[in-house]
Amino acid sequence: MSERERQDYRIEMQDMQARKDHSPPRSPKVGGGVSAPSVNNPLFPILSYCGASILMTVTNKYVLSGTGFNLNFFLLCVQSIVCVIAIQTCKSMNLITYRDFNSDEARKWFPVSVLLIVMIYTSSKALQFLSIPVYTIFKNLTIILIAYGEVLWFGGSVTGMSLFSFGLMVLSSVVAAWADISAAITNYGHDASETAVALSTLNAGYLWMMLNCLSSAAYVLGMRKRIKLTNFKDFDTMYYNNLLSIPILFLSSIFMEDWSSINVNKNFPIEYRNSLLIAILLSGLSTVFISYTSAWCVRVTSSTTYSMVGALNKLPIALSGLIFFDAPVTLPSVTAIAIGFVSGMVYALAKIKQTMSKSTVLPTTNVPISASSQSMRDSFKS
Repeated sequence: MSERERQDYRIEMQDMQARKDHSPPRSPKVGGGVSAPSVNNPLFPILSYCGASILMTVTNKYVLSGTGFNLNFFLLCVQSIVCVIAIQTCKSMNLITYRDFNSDEARKWFPVSVLLIVMIYTSSKALQFLSIPVYTIFKNLTIILIAYGEVLWFGGSVTGMSLFSFGLMVLSSVVAAWADISAAITNYGHDASETAVALSTLNAGYLWMMLNCLSSAAYVLGMRKRIKLTNFKDFDTMYYNNLLSIPILFLSSIFMEDWSSINVNKNFPIEYRNSLLIAILLSGLSTVFISYTSAWCVRVTSSTTYSMVGALNKLPIALSGLIFFDAPVTLPSVTAIAIGFVSGMVYALAKIKQTMSKSTVLPTTNVPISASSQSMRDSFKS
């Protein structure tokens, strides 16, 4: 064998070893009887991600829609505790990995956790007063705030197609609000006092929704800045977010919420107490499911597919409110859901097109992703 041939042989063996060393990890086992091809089927992670999102929204709405429920800090505290216990259990079983607690990293991450508390509290209040379809539609407005926040602080850009999607988002929110107000007037029009109460409830929901959109954008943009100091990954972020939130939520519940026996019985009636507690536990676990299935979806499919699934996922979440709760099913409400769904699709396509136009390498190494998803991906990327 000549020197040239030996050199080519060594290069070929090194390439084979490199491919072996950098081969993608195996997907987690879903069950003893499930074969590897079934686990790698994109349908499973996509359905799992959608199911986890619906589960979290529906269980939260079930708890918050109880008669006079007002222990929101307690609800969020329990969810955080359940989440920490769940991921710690998974870590002890070697299913996931994340960093051990470090006080210096906790200090750097604490402002983000405070923003998270504001975001999830305002989210719980908005969901308490608004129906799931309206809540889901208005949540799209956060994308606009994040997109322009990235323009100001991260040198992002907004294309004409993105602007068109923003217009659809605003239009869907206006139609949804009009449908809600019209339904309230129609249902309670015979009684002026009941109509006033219904409209007051909706106005409170819109106010909390506005605060939630602002706090959500602040959380995402703040997290993107802070994550450069810590280089957190997916479960690192989840662990620190929930762990640092627990003492604040606990103290807020103790000092700001009514823990008299009368109010506790009002929030947890005897006949529904067990089902409410189970729903709270499930809502806490669903946050873990969403994080895991998000990573699974990206790993088995692609970031492009994941961004499109995120846009498509808004439709079943909105429909779950019509199926499981008494959200009014009218032409305006259905129209608002449809416009909101289309706006999400248009925005996802706009960002994919924008990223591909700027790409200088193959899409498999510089995958397209939406502006808002990119901010979240900085912390939810494995």
